[in-house]
Amino acid sequence: MTETWLDRPAPPRAGEELDAGALEAYLEHELGLAGPLVLAQFPRGFSNLTYSVKAGGRDLILRRPPFGAKIKSAHDMGREHRVLSRLAPVYAMAPRPVAFCDDPGVLGAPFYLMERVEGVILRAGMPEAMHPAPDVMSNIAANWVKALADLHAVDYRAAGLEDFGRPEGYVRRQVDGWAERYRRAATDEVPSLDRTAAWLACHRPAEGAAALVHNDFKYDNVVLDAQEWSRILAVLDWEMATIGDPLMDLGTALGYWIDPDDPPALQALQLSPTTLPGNWGRAEVAERYALAAGRSLSDLVFYYVFGLFKIAVIVQQIYHRYRQGLTQDERFKDLDLAVASCGQTAAQAIDRQRIDRLYS
Repeated sequence: MTETWLDRPAPPRAGEELDAGALEAYLEHELGLAGPLVLAQFPRGFSNLTYSVKAGGRDLILRRPPFGAKIKSAHDMGREHRVLSRLAPVYAMAPRPVAFCDDPGVLGAPFYLMERVEGVILRAGMPEAMHPAPDVMSNIAANWVKALADLHAVDYRAAGLEDFGRPEGYVRRQVDGWAERYRRAATDEVPSLDRTAAWLACHRPAEGAAALVHNDFKYDNVVLDAQEWSRILAVLDWEMATIGDPLMDLGTALGYWIDPDDPPALQALQLSPTTLPGNWGRAEVAERYALAAGRSLSDLVFYYVFGLFKIAVIVQQIYHRYRQGLTQDERFKDLDLAVASCGQTAAQAIDRQRIDRLYS
């Protein structure tokens, strides 16, 4: 593979432009980066906004909350900057932060800057010519699982992140919290999700040892080496990271993992390119993680169902913003179908008590 497929930014979307003059003044005053500013936006992603910032010979990434967002805990730039500051020295795949600005007078909201890690990102819907060969894809899957297990093995206390979350009662708070978020963001009735929320509340497993969890670990949040695609250079999007049960993190990752024999409604979500030849299935991902991390998967169905429910709620929150007119991004107009599909699949997993071959 060549560098043809490097992840590249584009002009900012309408309504998501930044005040270039204010940013240029900030960069010069705070970081000594004088000279013309080149600003672009990475067009993917549905949550926090990501921009390319070039000035004074530096190539940086700027992250800020979406315009119109009111979910403070999900868009806390200071928190995201802090976890990267503490994690980068002990987890090689954490991008290194550069600066944090909590003054909304600069760009209308707090933001932070970090070093750019240039590479390839695998996404759903990418051109067929970009698809890795099956053996390369298998190696990417193996290193993806290892990266997740390695993250969960980080000594978060030694890294200075002991107060970054409240591990005791984490599973209960997650189940209750996401159920409440769903109620607040609901726009249409989805009986399967109501049933899923009730089932999760009644089937919480005992909590294991806590770890630093990413909470959004999927292919399009990892950067691959352009010269050796099986090598992961960085893990992105730490906005939901905390201290908690690592198997909840695995469950979210499995929720994004579509198998080739999943139904068309689920395939249409295209949350991550996990159906490419050479990829592992959901069950194998879970088994390989268990071996790498040394953890029991006796309650795997619970964690997978939670992952689907959480993804459904995240998508519903975005769809709710679209319905309210807080964003005009046309990618969001059919997200209600994705919400319903997650609910249907969660119900199948509950009924069949397994995480794969749910419709066969």
